[in-house]
Amino acid sequence: MKLRGLAQAIDAQLLGDETVEVGRVSGIGAAAPGDLVFVEESANLSAALASGASAVIAGTFAAQAKSSKPLLISTQPRLAFAHAAKLFSPPSQIGGGVHPSAVIHPSARIDPSATIEAHVVVASGAEVGGKTILGAGCIIGENARLGSDCHLYSNVVVYSGMRIGDRVIVHAGAILGSDGFGYVRDQNTGRYENFPQVGSLEIEDDVEIGANTTIDRGALELTRIGRGTKIDNLVHIGHNCEIGEDVVIAAQTGLSGSIRIGKNVLLGGQVGIGEHAHIEEGVMLGGQAGVLPNKVLRGKGIAFWGTPAQPVREYLKGLAMLARLARKK
Repeated sequence: MKLRGLAQAIDAQLLGDETVEVGRVSGIGAAAPGDLVFVEESANLSAALASGASAVIAGTFAAQAKSSKPLLISTQPRLAFAHAAKLFSPPSQIGGGVHPSAVIHPSARIDPSATIEAHVVVASGAEVGGKTILGAGCIIGENARLGSDCHLYSNVVVYSGMRIGDRVIVHAGAILGSDGFGYVRDQNTGRYENFPQVGSLEIEDDVEIGANTTIDRGALELTRIGRGTKIDNLVHIGHNCEIGEDVVIAAQTGLSGSIRIGKNVLLGGQVGIGEHAHIEEGVMLGGQAGVLPNKVLRGKGIAFWGTPAQPVREYLKGLAMLARLARKK
């Protein structure tokens, strides 16, 4: 792709030869002719310019730099680089069709442009939208609904009655809509009985769910994953949780039941949150932070850390105080 067209496509200012062609994205250390690299900080600009790349995406700090390579100036160079990568590697188009080994109930509604791969099972009353891809071994339960342009990789299970919006990506082995962990203890016998798990799960548009992640259906109500939320591998979300829009959840995080997460929240790896907790908009929880049941965390842009989670400054002050006490002892 010529840089002239690329600059227009990613909304960047082009400085240099507009006829140069690039066709791949690369890291600076591995770059070769025909590659495109990016830098977010001025300290890395010289390394990018000395690399084998044919062009560099850089922040506005590079607008006055002297360079023998063409520069694509963007206020968000990382984002511009991601957009360029999509242009070079568009999603594979498998094309509509149902593999002969798939089992499709006669009452299921499959858009003709959808792709159903080997050994997929689609139960009665289920709906699969246009251009959606169901990878090998997926199971779609009764009356489940999948929107358009979704991609479910191999062995994803969608339980009966679940709702999935448009452009949702679900990686291999994820389980969507399983029963929540809910029991009632008989005070007379000490035994546990299942509490009804008859709610549903709704996943809104543009969500991505990592491999082997599990999301429970609501007990009596609804579990909801908001638009644009990105969930890493090996995450568990319990029943009745409400996850807002554009939330990011890193691997091995565990959410108990009935938790409310506001929009634009960031949860680091191995975060644990107790039942009925409320994490308000824009809060950031660092890796391995723990939130106690019924706790409310608020403060847009404030980072919390530790168990029980507290603002990072307070947490670090506590650590420093403990260190001083240890030295005195």
